[in-house]
Amino acid sequence: MANQKTSPSIFARVALIGKFQAEGIDQVIEQLTTLVTKQGSQVFIEEETARFTQFTKQPSIKISELEGQIDAVIVIGGDGTLLGVGRHLAGANIPVIGINMGRLGYMTDIPLQEVAQILPQMLQGSYELDSRSLLEAEVVRENAITHFGLALNDVVVNRSRLTGMVELAVSVNGSFMYNQRSDGLIVATPTGSTAYSLSSGGPILHPRVDGIVLTPISPHALSNRPIVLPANVEITIEVAGGKDVSAHFDMQSLSTLQIGDQIRVRKSDKLVTLLHPKGHSDYRTLREKLHWNEYPSSL
Repeated sequence: MANQKTSPSIFARVALIGKFQAEGIDQVIEQLTTLVTKQGSQVFIEEETARFTQFTKQPSIKISELEGQIDAVIVIGGDGTLLGVGRHLAGANIPVIGINMGRLGYMTDIPLQEVAQILPQMLQGSYELDSRSLLEAEVVRENAITHFGLALNDVVVNRSRLTGMVELAVSVNGSFMYNQRSDGLIVATPTGSTAYSLSSGGPILHPRVDGIVLTPISPHALSNRPIVLPANVEITIEVAGGKDVSAHFDMQSLSTLQIGDQIRVRKSDKLVTLLHPKGHSDYRTLREKLHWNEYPSSL
């Protein structure tokens, strides 16, 4: 019987981006480089990843230069690593494949031990495409924008651990919603609905639901409940009281706030494209990560 030829990769140029602190990342980078090269793709190592791992066998590339130079990105780490990469690639139309070296792995959904079986098939075009929306937010102080950021998971306005409650005045499309005294407020995308928002009692949104979740953090009044809003609204959060208040973007960047500052949050027109293995199911992911009870397949 003749040997079957391996189908070539549909991605000519692939960049690898890894979590520097992950144990064994050097060996994983080398393993993936060999695997991807065998599929016929040229491999680049993101500059910071190359520097921290001292991996010099392949050319390096800055993350700011990926657009137009790279056809696909493979992220090695956890969801936090992918969040950072996703914000950099927002709107660049570069698909992202996530290899899980973290714990939960909602988005980095390829287990490290299954990479050799799954990744070649994906590089040959056998994958599920998943477009994720982002939030964009600006901090306004005395009619001037002092900070702008993107978030794939959430924008969070909260107090420090050492101070009391913060008071926030929230409006939607200019219509006043409520004054809230709490530890803070989470504005989450469907992607972020399974992150901090979920642990604070917010609902899970399917990734294809075009909505935004507002979830209070430990509200003073139990009547302050999470709410799902349409995706085409602008949410304005004004700091009406409290000390040491800040706005966080995916918990990876922040802006220190003052009384009277406004945080204006809306859906971005930029998207991040994720690639999942063929047969990927959001429900199976939730079932596995949240340990939902499973029933026999015959039921």
